[in-house]
Amino acid sequence: MPVYFFWGADEFRMKKAIAALRDRALDPSWASFNYDKIAADTSDSVIQALNQAVTPPFGLGQRFVWLTDTTLAQRCPEAVLQELARTLPAVPETTVLLLTSANKPDGRLKSTKLLQKHADVREFSSIPPWKVDQITHQVYQVAKEIDLRLQPQAAELLAAAVGSDTRRLYNELEKLSLYWQSTEPLPPEAVTQLVVTSTQSSLQLANALREGQVDRALSLAAELLGQNEPALRIVSTLVGQFRTWLWVKVMSEAGERDPRAIAQAAEVSNPKRIYFLQKEVRSLSASALQAALDSLLALEFSLKQGAPDQIALQTKIIEIAHCFGHA
Repeated sequence: MPVYFFWGADEFRMKKAIAALRDRALDPSWASFNYDKIAADTSDSVIQALNQAVTPPFGLGQRFVWLTDTTLAQRCPEAVLQELARTLPAVPETTVLLLTSANKPDGRLKSTKLLQKHADVREFSSIPPWKVDQITHQVYQVAKEIDLRLQPQAAELLAAAVGSDTRRLYNELEKLSLYWQSTEPLPPEAVTQLVVTSTQSSLQLANALREGQVDRALSLAAELLGQNEPALRIVSTLVGQFRTWLWVKVMSEAGERDPRAIAQAAEVSNPKRIYFLQKEVRSLSASALQAALDSLLALEFSLKQGAPDQIALQTKIIEIAHCFGHA
């Protein structure tokens, strides 16, 4: 398929995919003749890209046409839609036409449906930091790309260290690959030795709150803010984690025993993780988790209204600790 549509906020992963696609399409000797990068900031950018896409390449290799930051999947004028419908099915195999956007496509639009029909659509969204199992899976995937095997504990340590930062993940794995010249799986000691692991993570803050460790929670929050971690991002992680805990608790109290059903309700992709989540919430009440979640949602609202980050965060941390009776 000669047409591609890449979207998502993970710029690093998208750039790697674009580079691989471009290198596969272009002959190095003819790249300057056959490579067109068109910014979608002019009224005729889409028409220009479509015209270039049906133009035969010079010399060897394919023509590579890249329309950047397009809004075609959010809004599309009727005249452009007609040209899109006429041209996309006619893009020759001698061309690679790539459209990229940071925004999620609107599936209701005719232009989006055309792209879904005629293009290879790929998502490059960042994994939310509270979805630890997905981040760990991504660690294994990238390690496989560079032919590096990992012991399970090493993968978990690396996932905790880098979170959803794919740029850092690739850099750390390349460093570990250079260090570990063995066919055996990389042990956790190598990760501990070579990877700088921040102890100030939003997930650790969530655990400190759940355990009522006020001083530790306040310290973690202060250090996160000191590392220029946006307060709204911290709160977003906390909201996701407490929502997961609440769902697991409610489903368990309702008598649900199937980990897959609980995982589906709590939006946990790996049902095996439910056992550990149930242990984490065993001594907690659903009402306390609900109160904590309400406080976090109120904090998110106040931050969006312009409340001072540090004061608002500290106040709610103390309030949430009271929810679990350890303040």
